[in-house]
Amino acid sequence: MGWLPSRLKWLIFGILVVVFSGCASTPPTRFFVLSSSPNFEKVLNREGGRCLDIGIGPVKLPEYLNQAEIVTRITQNELRLDEFAQWAEPLEDNISRALAESLSSLLCTRSIAIFPWKGGIPIDYRIDVQVIQMDGMIGKNALLDLTWSITDGKDRKKLPLIAKRSTYREPTGGRDYGTFVSAQSRNLASLSREIAETILILSK
Repeated sequence: MGWLPSRLKWLIFGILVVVFSGCASTPPTRFFVLSSSPNFEKVLNREGGRCLDIGIGPVKLPEYLNQAEIVTRITQNELRLDEFAQWAEPLEDNISRALAESLSSLLCTRSIAIFPWKGGIPIDYRIDVQVIQMDGMIGKNALLDLTWSITDGKDRKKLPLIAKRSTYREPTGGRDYGTFVSAQSRNLASLSREIAETILILSK
């Protein structure tokens, strides 16, 4: 009968392992994408004229954003990278696509090409974006700070027609990553409208 306590110990140990492994199970990773606004009104009316060919990109990111994890801010000097809240695609690609979708809603466009595009594609205006800061605090605000420029697509010297720095801030309205990403999408919508209104002025 001397073997019984030993087997009982191993049985209890096995039960505890199962119980604690269940308690320590990790949450599933959630994947997010930025979206364009569905409520745009066109700002550019080109009745009697041709529609535009637009080029988007490149979109450049600071290194701290060049990763899958969504980055938020704890303090002015401390960031949080959440392994369970990630972008579903590279962030620069997601920004480019959201801008393209928004501008196609705002402008009369014949085509929108995303960098890198093949040579020979006609471009009327090229939009370059350099993100400076794209983070914020969960439960407070989402911040987007960037520089952007518009270049004549036919200008071989590639000198910008306009270069500008813009900062947007949207309240998250919630304490989760879904509301944070929605707020950043609204920031991008504001950028898209500002770019579209600038193209309206340049194209007159």
